[in-house]
Amino acid sequence: MNKVLIVDDSKLMREMVAACLQPLGEVEFVFAETGLEAIERLALAGFDLVVLDLDMPDLGGLEVTEFVRAQDRLRGLPILIVTTRGDAESRARLMGAGASSFLAKPFEPQAILAQARQLLHAEPPSA
Repeated sequence: MNKVLIVDDSKLMREMVAACLQPLGEVEFVFAETGLEAIERLALAGFDLVVLDLDMPDLGGLEVTEFVRAQDRLRGLPILIVTTRGDAESRARLMGAGASSFLAKPFEPQAILAQARQLLHAEPPSA
């Protein structure tokens, strides 16, 4: 069973992402409303994928991504950033920080599902 952490300050968006990812099969969804809450959850449990909003009130997706990539235990964890900022500069900054993939809002349900499937089945980077 895959375990997916969905991080977004919008409850509706968290629920929508989970609904889009239901076709993955047996998945346990865990939700976090803030970047700090995401870091707490990541410290306490293992996950197979993080779907992360970029703009949040405390720590944003960029800071959470940088935190994850700085942790040996989490370094290979796939991170899918979803954001309203679809510009090339934001994409380059996030990918440079270690995001695995990037999807601009609004997105098609099939697009996020395809990204999640790809990330869940990708080989982890070698250390």
